[in-house]
Amino acid sequence: MKNLLITGAAGFIGSHVLRLFVNKYPDYKIVNLDNLTYAGNLENIKDIEQKENYIFEKGDICDKEFVENLFDKYKFDAVIHLAAESHVDRSITNPMEFINTNIIGTVILLNAAKKQWNNNFENKLFYHISTDEVYGSLGAEGLFTEETSYDPKSPYSAAKASSDHLVRAYNNTYKMPTVISNCSNNYGGNQFPEKLIPLAINNIKKSKNIPIYGKGENIRDWLYVLDHAVAIDTIFHKGKSGETYNIGGKNEWTNIDLIKELCKIMDKKLGRAQGTSEKLITFVKDRAGHDMRYAIDSSKIERELNWYPSVTFEQGLEKTVDWYLQNSEWLESVISGDYQEYYKNKYEL
Repeated sequence: MKNLLITGAAGFIGSHVLRLFVNKYPDYKIVNLDNLTYAGNLENIKDIEQKENYIFEKGDICDKEFVENLFDKYKFDAVIHLAAESHVDRSITNPMEFINTNIIGTVILLNAAKKQWNNNFENKLFYHISTDEVYGSLGAEGLFTEETSYDPKSPYSAAKASSDHLVRAYNNTYKMPTVISNCSNNYGGNQFPEKLIPLAINNIKKSKNIPIYGKGENIRDWLYVLDHAVAIDTIFHKGKSGETYNIGGKNEWTNIDLIKELCKIMDKKLGRAQGTSEKLITFVKDRAGHDMRYAIDSSKIERELNWYPSVTFEQGLEKTVDWYLQNSEWLESVISGDYQEYYKNKYEL
């Protein structure tokens, strides 16, 4: 039996990873450590909260004593570390919060694992989930590979890059078994509506303006969150210690083309005349230091671990729209007064 700690598993990606592991591995004891900040929501995992192999612990990964006590209590064999501050706009507003959570919190977890495992690393693993944003920005050509030099451009990506380096340092210095994965932009159900796709879905539904940075020419590679969860499962069980795996969806879209596709799907689903939702598109002042293009080469995980995306972007986007339309109560419950104020200040709408 594995005792597994998943951090941040009440959040967007974490909730899908947690659900997959709890249902697929009934012999694992799985502890979800989440501080339930604005993006963490126990409603995301309500369907598995009664499972016998699942335990929830509320706490902060930056609380050293709490984290060490948790490792003493459960004797974790492995960690899947997803807990992070992850929104670029918020990192520009408050970089210290990102430095504390993404860097200090990661080191506290690494130290707790190192102390608990006491150099007996057999069947142990620290798996750190990261982002393609650590690589910086691409021009019109090329893809991020595992060998691409780091060149983070925002406080968020700089904090994640630092945590990646620290995980590699613990692997090299202390021989702690670690793996890292860097993923492209995720989308799907349960995503907090500060992110582009759920924000747009919510605004289209309410006939509100859809804010698009600059001219909408920035390009992102989009990864369906359920495909990402399967990739994490695959890397956790088959990945090689010390290695990094890039996970991409092979779906490069400009922001404006993505939103236009989303408008078409929403008009169809809501029974509106085609073109209705596109009129809501509103261009706003560009984000400071906005990276132009991200694109992932995921051939390594395909070649070595036999993982491939299961859906096209159009298929995944339609599934995502369906989820939000069928879970309107969830969406309303997470849009608090605090978020409304943040949204108003950020986009000046």
